[in-house]
Amino acid sequence: MAAPKKYPDELRARAVRLYRESDPKPLIRRLAEQWGVHPERLRTWIRQDEADRGERDDRLSTSELDELRRLRKDNAELKRANEILKAASAYVASELDPTRRRS
Repeated sequence: MAAPKKYPDELRARAVRLYRESDPKPLIRRLAEQWGVHPERLRTWIRQDEADRGERDDRLSTSELDELRRLRKDNAELKRANEILKAASAYVASELDPTRRRS
């Protein structure tokens, strides 16, 4: 289960929108103080918004991050299922082995 968010999504969206619509661009530090968030948190939000808009290619977009998380979860589940199947097939093979001594 994910940890609860410290900042509501609406606050994040409004702070990023204010930064994007401001001309000239305000200092992130000052804007963060106005909104009551840590400057690095606001900077991260702005970078992620730029990635989502296709303005940055050094970060994955939110949809790509969601897909990556889903694929990693699916991969882990498939690995667990594969281990179970390996163990089951080894057990069945040992039960069918004609050279195995039965007690």
